[in-house]
Amino acid sequence: MRIGPHCLTNRLILAPMAGVSDKPFRNLCRQQGAGLAVGEMISSNSALRGSRKSLLRLDHSGEQGPIAVQILGADPQAMAEAARINCGEGADIIDINMGCPAKKVCQVAAGSALLRDERLVARILEAVVAAVEVPVTLKIRTGWDPASRNALAIGRIAEQSGIQALSIHGRTRACGFSGQAEYQTIRQVKQALSIPVIANGDIDSGEKALQVLKQTGADGLMIGRAARGRPWIFAQINHFLHTGQPLPAPHPLRVQGLLLGHLERLYELYGSAGVRVARKHIAWYSKGMLGGAELRRQINQSSTCGEQRRLIQVFFQRQLELAA
Repeated sequence: MRIGPHCLTNRLILAPMAGVSDKPFRNLCRQQGAGLAVGEMISSNSALRGSRKSLLRLDHSGEQGPIAVQILGADPQAMAEAARINCGEGADIIDINMGCPAKKVCQVAAGSALLRDERLVARILEAVVAAVEVPVTLKIRTGWDPASRNALAIGRIAEQSGIQALSIHGRTRACGFSGQAEYQTIRQVKQALSIPVIANGDIDSGEKALQVLKQTGADGLMIGRAARGRPWIFAQINHFLHTGQPLPAPHPLRVQGLLLGHLERLYELYGSAGVRVARKHIAWYSKGMLGGAELRRQINQSSTCGEQRRLIQVFFQRQLELAA
């Protein structure tokens, strides 16, 4: 799969998820088989540009390319400037967020709220494409609500504006993350466009990945929530797509190693705040495991890196004992 001049190693992409897809998680998912990992959304609001959160998201040192950065906003010129700034910081691909359903984003007419204004969509896309020399991609939902699915119209605008790949989450903004994703709209868009189309929504296994590829005809797949606490899902999906056979879940000792390595990178990036950031990741890794609820209770009360490491080692030792 290609995005502009970039030939990806495969067609599996880590979705941009606020508070999740930071550099440690992107690097881990790339190591586990993601062909591309898109960073957390960065606001085009210049007032937020110097915040610690924004500065951390601009740091791509030691990151495997191509580096894809997602920008968010509703003003064409501000979005163009944000794209230029991120390219100056090393972005190889600029992704535009028109899919986020969060109320705080939609209340400022950004994210998926933009799907209601197709003229503004065109102005933003044209401004960003003209501002940078790197490929520009777009992430959308199927529409604002089930009665107004306009992904096909937006897709045509995107192609005409010079967008080089389109990711579509198979739900409307009104649906949030409830119910099941629908893929028929993605198929219609894929059949109408010549640019790569990437399907997103509820892809949580190799079997589901193959089903979505067949159902949509998509060029690639974007994995979001299913990768939280399961970065090896990319290896599992790649294995299934190549062999037709499921890849077993990793051994508990392997999971422990991945988790502890992940936490070390979080502690390095966030400093003292890393303990707090780590809590949600530990919760995702331990979900469904015996004793997971008690671990999460203890982790939420932990205040040091050393305490978190100790709790995790005790927890996984118990997993080995239970397995034996």
